[in-house]
Amino acid sequence: MAIDFVTGFVWFASFLFSTTVHEAMHALAALRLGDPTAYHGGQVTLNPAPHVAREPIGMLVLPLITAFTQGWAIGWASAPYDPVWAARYPRRAAIMAAAGPLGNLLIAVAALVIMRAGLAMDVFSAPGSANFETVVTWAGGSPSVVTTLLSVLLVQNTFLCLFNLLPLPPLDGGAVVAGLLPERQAVALRQASSMMSMVGLLIAWRVFPLMTGPLFSFLLRIVHPGESYS
Repeated sequence: MAIDFVTGFVWFASFLFSTTVHEAMHALAALRLGDPTAYHGGQVTLNPAPHVAREPIGMLVLPLITAFTQGWAIGWASAPYDPVWAARYPRRAAIMAAAGPLGNLLIAVAALVIMRAGLAMDVFSAPGSANFETVVTWAGGSPSVVTTLLSVLLVQNTFLCLFNLLPLPPLDGGAVVAGLLPERQAVALRQASSMMSMVGLLIAWRVFPLMTGPLFSFLLRIVHPGESYS
């Protein structure tokens, strides 16, 4: 029970941090590109409080429930933006949309670098059996809060980055695609986005689980190129 509690807490803490970085990156990119809406909402910050205040169910309640009942955390968050600004500057809006997944990618890369450095210095070792919470262990072969946190940060942020980049509204990837299209098609896509949002989410939730197994195997090959995991 203690291990389950620790694992659940790690998943929740990782989700809270990773989602805060994601939304702060959206807000910072928008500010730099001319839309201060999220900045005025206090979201250009790594303090999770304003992000939780905006989406308490998605940032706090649901992640806590899933972390301690399912063994992993899911939820949602959002950063406000000016739709008039986004329509006027679609390329800037696309960069703003891409900034959130970029934040998750940076966290995943940082976790990967720490893992690889720890393996090279024999601080960490490859686990006998790998899972989302056990990508590395201490050199003696035992997991800990540190190795669990690094494993979850790597896996969760890789998944968050790629899930949000699926080219479907209302995900960030849908906005990125809209910003890259010619103006007429981009306008049509933006107009249809509100009607397509639920459909896009349903498709994403059906498609992405099919990708998690191959993605995790890919991560294991990067972390442990000399090991073989079934």
